[in-house]
Amino acid sequence: MTTDPRSPRRAPAGAAVLREDVTDAIRAAVFEELAAVGFARMSIEGIARRAGVGKTAVYRRWKSKLSLVLDLVSAFAAQGLPAPATGSLYGDVRALLEVAAHALRHPVASQVIPDLLVESARNPEISDAIKAALLDGQRGVAALIVRDAVARGELPESTDADRALDVIVGPLYWRLVVVRSGLPEGYLDEVARGAVAALRA
Repeated sequence: MTTDPRSPRRAPAGAAVLREDVTDAIRAAVFEELAAVGFARMSIEGIARRAGVGKTAVYRRWKSKLSLVLDLVSAFAAQGLPAPATGSLYGDVRALLEVAAHALRHPVASQVIPDLLVESARNPEISDAIKAALLDGQRGVAALIVRDAVARGELPESTDADRALDVIVGPLYWRLVVVRSGLPEGYLDEVARGAVAALRA
């Protein structure tokens, strides 16, 4: 018996075709589940139920809830932050604060990030992923802000980019992530002015 060469080729038996819409639904469900119950109480069953899929669909993509969360955090880190280019040190600092505040005030992120920070103290893998997501990207942006400010003569060449990042976003993380308080009107302007003054001191 011959095979019609025009007939469509079938995928090998057991081959898994991962639907992107299902993957997206699972990722969204992870953020929602983290915000609702936290990492410690989060389960694959709960994620699958929230995503409207079976547990098999989750395990086909990730071997555990830890690998799932690490994948999401790494994906977030890969997106990075846009480097501001306003033409002034104050403008760049203010723009960075605006972007960071918007991300940290997101209703899901405001609950997920503090919980993962707690877990990172017990789990080195989560700690490394959180470091990449929250620190490495912003460190690169801070380095660009400092570089441009030095080129414009607004900062001395000896300015340390890591210290600049601490000065710029430290108060914001303290207020939104640790204290978990709202931002009063004009708060970002005050922090930006204070950061610029400290960096020039």
